[in-house]
Amino acid sequence: MEIQEKSADRTLTLLFTGELDHHGVRDALRRIDFAIDTALPRTLALDFGGVTFMDSSGIALIMRSQQRMRLCDGSLWVCNVPPQARRVLDAAGISRLVTIK
Repeated sequence: MEIQEKSADRTLTLLFTGELDHHGVRDALRRIDFAIDTALPRTLALDFGGVTFMDSSGIALIMRSQQRMRLCDGSLWVCNVPPQARRVLDAAGISRLVTIK
């Protein structure tokens, strides 16, 4: 799992590439926490455009990121979700809790 960061106008965008599974999520969560603490964004965008596989660990990553942003009085959205990952999110009903673009 590779994560690239882009920050502009208090929006932090994290671009994910590779497999988002239980092996990579622990490290990804640490990196997200560090990025939030460093950038202090008002909005966090998780760009899943490069995700080749996602299991339920990706749901945990999204929910934890949303919780962190709420603690900072910020918001979160997810974008560019590939079809396989979208099926995982839809099965869990995540779109009722998180904005998916």
